[in-house]
Amino acid sequence: MEKSIEAIWKEGFLKSDALVAPKLNDLYNQKSKHIVDKFKRMYKINLIAIVIFGFIVLPVSFIVEMPYMGIPMFILFSAVIIVNRKLRKGLDKIDNSQNSYQYLNSFNMWIKELVSVNTKLSRYLYPYVLISMIAGFWFGSIGGNIPGEEFVHKLTLDYPNMYLLFGLPLYGVLGMILAIGLLAFFGGHIGKWDLNIVYGRVLKKLEILKAEMEELRA
Repeated sequence: MEKSIEAIWKEGFLKSDALVAPKLNDLYNQKSKHIVDKFKRMYKINLIAIVIFGFIVLPVSFIVEMPYMGIPMFILFSAVIIVNRKLRKGLDKIDNSQNSYQYLNSFNMWIKELVSVNTKLSRYLYPYVLISMIAGFWFGSIGGNIPGEEFVHKLTLDYPNMYLLFGLPLYGVLGMILAIGLLAFFGGHIGKWDLNIVYGRVLKKLEILKAEMEELRA
């Protein structure tokens, strides 16, 4: 019995060396490479932007007399770049000579690794950013007056019965601990939301294309 058109399409789709349905294979190969290439460009631009911002924030922090924020932030951006450069190597190793379905599956596995790594990092990244910002405002410039101490001194004059913990306002310390705890707890979700803002549209197209391929394979 002769094969149905649907069976012919599936065969041509499943086998990269099949002679049947070449236009279908070409269509999905082009779509797959287009999505992955677009993501690669966006990913590269994003990393370059982080590098530029990291080198800008350091000198600017000294200009505005907040080096205790600028130095930790520069270290943070450097760490983010190192981690994502290692991830980028995995992306570059994906074999684009595979058929379109295998190629997208390999890319999808790499995306899951990217999301997993950045989700874990985000649990520490956002609390770290908050601590860096507080340190920048609190300690001010290197070798100069400490704005935080002056702030506490004014508070104690206005509220002499205020509770202090290690020379810091108790309620302020508790508020900071709460904020750090919340950022650590929700950091993973914030990280996923951040990734979705940057790459959401491309990843959505990936899901749709992958679903189409799996429907053909069914």
